[in-house]
Amino acid sequence: MLHVLYLVHDLCDPAVGRRVSMLQAGGARVTLAGFRRREALPGFAGIVPIDLGMTQNRAFGQRLAAVAKAALTLAAKLKDMGRPDIVIGRNLEMLALANRARALFGADIPIVYECLDIHRLLLGRGGVARAMRGAERFLGRNAALLLTSSPAFTRDYFEAYGQSRAPVLLLQNKMLELSGTQGAVRPAPPPQAGEPWRIGWFGALRCARSLKLLAEFTRAMDGRFEVVLRGRPAHVEFDDFDGFVGTEPHMRFEGAYRNPEDLPAIYGEVHFSWAIDFFEEGMNSSWLLPNRLYEGCRFGAVPLAMKGTETARFLAERRLGLLLDEPSAKSLAALLGGVTADGYEAQRAAIEAQDRRTWVCGPGECRSLVEQLHRIAGYRHPDALVELAA
Repeated sequence: MLHVLYLVHDLCDPAVGRRVSMLQAGGARVTLAGFRRREALPGFAGIVPIDLGMTQNRAFGQRLAAVAKAALTLAAKLKDMGRPDIVIGRNLEMLALANRARALFGADIPIVYECLDIHRLLLGRGGVARAMRGAERFLGRNAALLLTSSPAFTRDYFEAYGQSRAPVLLLQNKMLELSGTQGAVRPAPPPQAGEPWRIGWFGALRCARSLKLLAEFTRAMDGRFEVVLRGRPAHVEFDDFDGFVGTEPHMRFEGAYRNPEDLPAIYGEVHFSWAIDFFEEGMNSSWLLPNRLYEGCRFGAVPLAMKGTETARFLAERRLGLLLDEPSAKSLAALLGGVTADGYEAQRAAIEAQDRRTWVCGPGECRSLVEQLHRIAGYRHPDALVELAA
């Protein structure tokens, strides 16, 4: 069985659990190690993660110090795990530790660089950005594979800046469904007379501009539209998230939710999914394909995207969703103000007609990922090949 050492920047990130499950479903044995952003660690199936300590959001200096400390103690932390066949470093700081682990276990162990976001410190022409990109090129020199979630990351960053020569594997942020029983699609019906159309903004709530835009729009629509927010707000990005939402007549925050258990229910009560993010406008926010794009479409919510972004390109190629011309309440009113029940149902039907694999990652994709890791590692264990073929 292929042994993967998976080094992650935040053990509390739900996406880490999905990737671990994907590797396991593909036939790999996973040793998980990483930092955490909260005191309590989530559970992982059959795995006790190796805790490298706590880091903080937006505290780049503290995170660098934590990585340096972890590099000094990594040998002791990993001494009982056995030699891995391959090391995956999730994000740049963990790529540094992947190189350290490679040095500890043997220089012939291949490294995979998993990059799902391009931090703003890496972009621009200033000295800090150039130094960061230089560090990424240096740390990535031993990478046998670049794993990323959007073609724009490859096209507009890694190729444009000459950051990596490694072959690229695109793994989109699809929902992971291994059993086929993740939840039935029960989209919200068009509203009855006097009821509002509902826009759902779920997940990582970090974009103050989106919050203000949606508040201005719903006020202008005078109750015809309501915004439902769910997830974990990045309070440092807002002046007063709770106070702002509390004073908005057509906006409500419903707190955190379980992913994926609650997804059918929460998307089933909204008509539209907000797949727009101005947090790093023109950079990461324009390049990414967010989780909420796949989750919303999987459960029948019509996505709203900003023209000129990779999300908009993805939807336009499939003739899905509604695309906003400019980030203003006036433009949003022009896009949604004339929505009808028939128009909504037609949009929803177009989503439903898509191949389910557009939104969902199943066992076959898990096996394909691990098979590629097998090839990179030069692994030829017969038991693993039987397991992958089963």
